[in-house]
Amino acid sequence: MGKLMLFLYFILSVFPADSTESRRHIHVVRRGSKKSHRGDTVAKIWIEKNGEKNIEIAWSELSSDEEAEILKAIDEHWKELNKLIDQVFAGKKIQIKRIK
Repeated sequence: MGKLMLFLYFILSVFPADSTESRRHIHVVRRGSKKSHRGDTVAKIWIEKNGEKNIEIAWSELSSDEEAEILKAIDEHWKELNKLIDQVFAGKKIQIKRIK
């Protein structure tokens, strides 16, 4: 798993296998989980469509307040998230960003 950002009590991440998907997306994992696989994902959020910024929830187990906070954070850090995703897909080690 490519951890991108820590936000509140969530980890925003991508999986290397996601590089072949037609749209970029982020998996939201609840922090504190002992596991680090897809089964711990509590939301999947599309962040683009046809290369353009387009943030929307694919599916979610989050509350509406949690969704709103995460969508806002993704919107505010969209360019940086995309750069981090590029680095993960290129196999580079990244510095996990902490946001408030």
